[in-house]
Amino acid sequence: MHNLFVYGTLRRNARRTDAQQAPYELLSRNAQFAGEATVEGTLHDLGNYTGMVVPGSDRIIGDVFAIEPSQWDFVIARLDAYEGCTENDPRPHEYRRDVVQARLSSGEMVPAWAYVLNR
Repeated sequence: MHNLFVYGTLRRNARRTDAQQAPYELLSRNAQFAGEATVEGTLHDLGNYTGMVVPGSDRIIGDVFAIEPSQWDFVIARLDAYEGCTENDPRPHEYRRDVVQARLSSGEMVPAWAYVLNR
C-alpha cells in the first residue's frame, strides 16, 4: 500500500466547490480511508486554500488514505495534475509531493506522501 496524507479539500469532511469535488471522488473511489492523522508542520493560509510546510512547530490535522500499488500511478497522476505539479505544469510548481511522517489517531506513525508548499 502507498499512503497519502491530505489536509485540505481532499479530506473526507471538507467543504468543496464543484471543481474540487472530482479529485476527492477519484481518491474516495480508489483508496481506502486509513484514519485521521496529524503531521508536524506549519499550515499557511493562501487565500482560497492552504499549504503545508514541513517540518514545522504545529500539528496539522488531515486524513490518511491507503492506495493499492496497482492504482497508485492512475490516482497520483490525476492528483498531481489537480495540485499543479506535473512535468507539464509551469515551473516553479507551487506544490511538490514529499514523504511525511503521519501519526494516526491510534498513535501509529506511518510514512505518507503529501503535497507540501514548494518553498
